[in-house]
Amino acid sequence: MAAVPGPLPPAEAEALVRALQGTELRDIGGQGWLRQHEYVEKLNMHGILSASAGQEQLLTELLVTHTKIPVLIGELISVEIWKHKVFPVLCRLEDFKPRSTFPIYVVLHHEASIINLLETVFFYKEICESAEDSILDLIDYCHRKLTLLAARSTKAQAVTSAELRAEGLPSPSSMQELQKQAETMEFEISLKALSVLRFITDQVESLPLSALTRMLNTHNLPCLLADLVEHCPWSCWESGKLKKFENGTWHVVPPEDQVKMTKLDGQVWLALLNLLLSPECQRKYRFDGFNKSQLLKLRAFLTDVLIDQLPNLVEMQRFLSYLAVTEPAPPKKDLILEQVPIIRDHILKKNSGKWEAIAKHQVKHAFSPSEEELKFQARRWAQTYSLDMMEALAPDKPRCRVCGVEVAKRCSRCRNEWYCTRACQVQHWQKHKPACNLMAEVPRSVDDL
Repeated sequence: MAAVPGPLPPAEAEALVRALQGTELRDIGGQGWLRQHEYVEKLNMHGILSASAGQEQLLTELLVTHTKIPVLIGELISVEIWKHKVFPVLCRLEDFKPRSTFPIYVVLHHEASIINLLETVFFYKEICESAEDSILDLIDYCHRKLTLLAARSTKAQAVTSAELRAEGLPSPSSMQELQKQAETMEFEISLKALSVLRFITDQVESLPLSALTRMLNTHNLPCLLADLVEHCPWSCWESGKLKKFENGTWHVVPPEDQVKMTKLDGQVWLALLNLLLSPECQRKYRFDGFNKSQLLKLRAFLTDVLIDQLPNLVEMQRFLSYLAVTEPAPPKKDLILEQVPIIRDHILKKNSGKWEAIAKHQVKHAFSPSEEELKFQARRWAQTYSLDMMEALAPDKPRCRVCGVEVAKRCSRCRNEWYCTRACQVQHWQKHKPACNLMAEVPRSVDDL
């Protein structure tokens, strides 16, 4: 039995951090960009394993020392723009029939990798401070994601997730299937953005004045968070059963657990506590008629059961009771020079009107690889996404592909599917055979490169 993978050696982690650099939107998907994706992916997995072992301080120090947080934020926004401006053009190109859509999927997944890495490290104050002016761009990014989250139909999202896990889907090589995967990924990215935003609000006392103004007044985050409490996009009722989204999947919640606060619920309430109870925030926030009425809706959710799980909410309860019977003074209109985010605007202006040209360039140079190029890249992906590493990161134990019970054995040929007995493996063989043949052709190391 192979040993459980651990965090990277310090020297290798530092080399990866030092190698991080920004890329042009036109170069997304190219060989240089793919190397950057590999660095981010390895650091992301390293961060998760380090956090689980209580050793994430090294990664935090490296990112701060080498000032790489602004680089990661820039790359995050760049791939977000690509997804909304270039990816739809790719999907509309009638003559684009890629041999494999995995190179495009890697670009879509890049955003998820970066936001996951940021979620892991933004717990630390020094990371938030090292973002410097780019913290404004990250706040705007999180606001866009939370707005999408609030606008989504919860039930529709649950159905989408279920459909993606069902049998009989179109071939994974189809652009239509890729669009479905992108929609599901967008939901999960938005939930990660919620956690990042909560960690930013933990540092309200040390944030730049412009960041505070942007959260409170430009984006009115307290009311947006109150809306998330009210509509709770990560839970829904389906066929009389409560379902909640946790650890990447929708699952049915037993009746006895329905009043339990989830991690996502906690993130929203903690962000609200940070933004509403801070004296500095209270001085700057506009408690006008609309904002006040929206915030007072929170009182209906502050039950004794909820407060027992997060005792700090008793302070929120007192504040809302006070707010209900008072008219807070409007914030002073100080004459200040306010900083504005520049990363997104710079990328949009630089590439405005060029989206179709960029898409066609990337079709030719990045997303139409030859068979040899695909095999070469598959070897690199096989090294980056090693099965042992994926299993170490997985929150749940593997289950039989046929009957769903927990298992400890898998296909010895491709090592990708799990089965409880030989009978289940034989039963699933006709469906598994094409994927097994493909996976078996990919060398399990890069020794032959």
